[in-house]
Amino acid sequence: MNSIDRLLANNKAWAKQCIIDNPHYFQNLVGIQNPQYLWIGCSDARVPANTIVGLNPGEVFVHRNIANQIIPSDLNCLSVIQFAVEFLHVKDIIVCGHYGCGGVKGALENKKLGLIDHWLKHIKDLSLRNKVELEKISDFDQRINRLCELNIHQQVLNVCGTNSVQEAWKAGQPLSVHGVVYKLHNGLIKKLDLCISSPEDVKRIS
Repeated sequence: MNSIDRLLANNKAWAKQCIIDNPHYFQNLVGIQNPQYLWIGCSDARVPANTIVGLNPGEVFVHRNIANQIIPSDLNCLSVIQFAVEFLHVKDIIVCGHYGCGGVKGALENKKLGLIDHWLKHIKDLSLRNKVELEKISDFDQRINRLCELNIHQQVLNVCGTNSVQEAWKAGQPLSVHGVVYKLHNGLIKKLDLCISSPEDVKRIS
C-alpha cells in the first residue's frame, strides 16, 4: 500500500467509526460552521490543533504557518482573522507556539536557510531586540524556548493590532486574544500571561 492509499484507508476507517459512534455525525457537520475559537499555530506536524485540545471538527477555526507568525503583509493570515472575527464571530483567538520550535531555532542560529529566511526575519529582529535578555541564558535550548515565548507575545500584539480585531472591540464585540505555548515533551499547554480583551489590555502587555 503506497502512502496516499494508506491515508485513504485511514480516512475510510475513521468515517466508518464516526458513523458508528454517531449516525448523524456528518449530517450535523454539514450545518453552519459556528466555532468559538480561532487557533493560530505552528505548522509543526506534532502540534495538531483539534487533537491537543480535544475538540471535534467544526469546533475550532485553524490557521497554521511556520513559527505561528502574524505578519502585516501576510494576506492569508489576515484574511483568516477577518473571516473568523467578522463572519464567524469567534470569541477567542489563541496564538499557540511550542517549545523547541524549529522556525524559532533557525532564526536564533542565524544560518542561511533559503527562502524561509524571509519568513523568519521578523523573529530574527525580535531576537536582536531582546539580545541582552537572551544572551544571559547560557543553555541554548532554554534560550530557544524563551524566544518562543517572546515570539508568542509579539504575535498576540500583532493580532490585537489588526483592523478586524480593533473594529470588533470598537463595536463592543466580545473577543479575547490569548497567548499559550505547547510542551512537546508532555503534551500540555502552558497559559502565558497574555489574555487581551480590549485596547486597554494591549497597553498592559506592550
